[in-house]
Amino acid sequence: MTTLSELASSRELLSNLMARELKGKYKRSTLGWLWSLLNPLATMAIFTVVFRLFLRIDPPVGSPSGLTNFALFLLCGLLPWNLLAAGMVEGAGSLVANAAVIKKVWFPRETIVLANVAALNVTFLIELAVLSVALLVVGNMVLPWLPVVLVLVALLSLFVLGLALALSVLNVYFRDVQYLLGIVMQLWFYATPIIYPVSLVESADFGRWERVVLTIYNLNPMVHFIGAFRDCFYNLRFPSASAWAVMVGVTAVSLAIGAFTFRKFTPRLAEEL
Repeated sequence: MTTLSELASSRELLSNLMARELKGKYKRSTLGWLWSLLNPLATMAIFTVVFRLFLRIDPPVGSPSGLTNFALFLLCGLLPWNLLAAGMVEGAGSLVANAAVIKKVWFPRETIVLANVAALNVTFLIELAVLSVALLVVGNMVLPWLPVVLVLVALLSLFVLGLALALSVLNVYFRDVQYLLGIVMQLWFYATPIIYPVSLVESADFGRWERVVLTIYNLNPMVHFIGAFRDCFYNLRFPSASAWAVMVGVTAVSLAIGAFTFRKFTPRLAEEL
């Protein structure tokens, strides 16, 4: 409650930091904010060529939408993943990048991480808007599902915020965190159904270890987040109750751990920086 009160009293600082993040994101680049659209589109094009043309993997049929489009199937999973990856990587380095400010004046340190994640959300919402238009063009009526998508965006953002809070302060004390994070994110990417449907894992033959493997696989929170986004955008159906329970649960745990870790290491933050 103390943290929330301090953040509420620092609303102006939060908005200024967020504006600085947004202005500096594509500063002095010719295309500017177009990069927020070109980056995921380029990634989508590469994966589409590799998996659709060379490996000849057919996209799953949307149920009940009937949509069969690998590029849009991929983008429905890639955009939420990009928010997680950017939030963790940029969040981990946010306190170190703002060391000069932290050492000069006191303010709620959480504001820096929160501003970073909030700025990423602006880009994320723009990308989702473009995805919605593309789905409408191919005949997927996503408009009734957009309110549900906004709830998913809020949950995912809070989940990412919790992770970013913990990583940002740990990276100040243990600089190896930022290097280890690259390896973790690469492994996490392929352990998440982004470039393949989750049914591919469920139908695989793992022998006597099948139940153990599927249980471990489903412990990945991004399996449920990306599945929920695909349900709304690609399948045009409401995410399952179990998926909602997992997403709410992991978000609460992430925020609790992030806030606890951040508060525990904050007192000596300026000295370590």
